[in-house]
Amino acid sequence: MAKAAKKPPTKTEILTSIAAATGVSKKDVAAVLDALNAEIKKSLGARGAGAFALPGLLKIEKKKVPARPAKKGVPNPFKPGELMDVKARPAYNKIKVRPLKSLKDMV
Repeated sequence: MAKAAKKPPTKTEILTSIAAATGVSKKDVAAVLDALNAEIKKSLGARGAGAFALPGLLKIEKKKVPARPAKKGVPNPFKPGELMDVKARPAYNKIKVRPLKSLKDMV
């Protein structure tokens, strides 16, 4: 049995490993991974569904977080009796990656 790696594999190591396991060339495996990246980008993009599931492994979801206005004279939660100002924050997209059942069972 092989020893567990001390650090995560690099892209080249992943390509080599998948190519050896499937008998497909590294160039073709790289093309498949690039196509997968394009599908994820399309699904999470502005016109996409906002979610992408890699069957059996994980689900990637995009959530739009609305802008937060500035506030003055808000009670400081860390120093009771003191007031503070809260800066405004622009709207942004939050990405959430959730493991699916089979990925949880692997670990």
